[in-house]
Amino acid sequence: MLRAKCCLAAFLIAVLATPVIAGGGNNAPSGSHYNLHIIGVDNPKTSPMTDSSRHTIFVGLGSSDTKITSKIYLMPGDFAVCDGNAFDPAFDCLGAQIQAQGAVFQLPCNTAAPSDITCAMGTVSASYTIWARALGKPGGSAIITTCATDETGAVICSTDNTMNVLIRNPGKVSFTNVTKELTTLSACYLQNGTTICQTVPLFSGGLKDFFWQYDNNGLKLAQLRLYLNP
Repeated sequence: MLRAKCCLAAFLIAVLATPVIAGGGNNAPSGSHYNLHIIGVDNPKTSPMTDSSRHTIFVGLGSSDTKITSKIYLMPGDFAVCDGNAFDPAFDCLGAQIQAQGAVFQLPCNTAAPSDITCAMGTVSASYTIWARALGKPGGSAIITTCATDETGAVICSTDNTMNVLIRNPGKVSFTNVTKELTTLSACYLQNGTTICQTVPLFSGGLKDFFWQYDNNGLKLAQLRLYLNP
């Protein structure tokens, strides 16, 4: 058991130490990018992880038979992990508590993702893509869904998600483009008392409290790469 833990620790260190300027490989684009690693763990983390220089977020692990759901709240701004611990209160990059529990990741509204409306006026925005792959011990899987709340306080989740993307099968693992799934929300919801059905970019469309719902069935490591477009 000790040997297995040491091997896993060494593997994570090697992956997390990967330079952010690297060749594409594994179906990912080439060029400079921001690395984000979402790590599933059995035991909840207890230490605060509000150092924005980190590139890791810890979530519940679950198993093939038991799903554990964690929330990664989203805030507009440059790419940064504001709070890497999904097990305790969620803090934004300014140190303000925004939710009772969850991790917090900061990213711009995406002008490159197809949607029915544009980014809300005054919101930090940029053109970029997101690519994802599953790593760690074969057998685990996870699904990330973009969600938010509408004017009634109801949670609205997108009909698009990363199903069939973050599955750790044996052998070589390739990246998949998940830009639409992670930077837009497609759903029907109430706006000004009227039900509308549309695809909106992050932090727009009259919705608030955007977050990624991370449903984990035993995936120990999801790797995301975020590439700014030229």
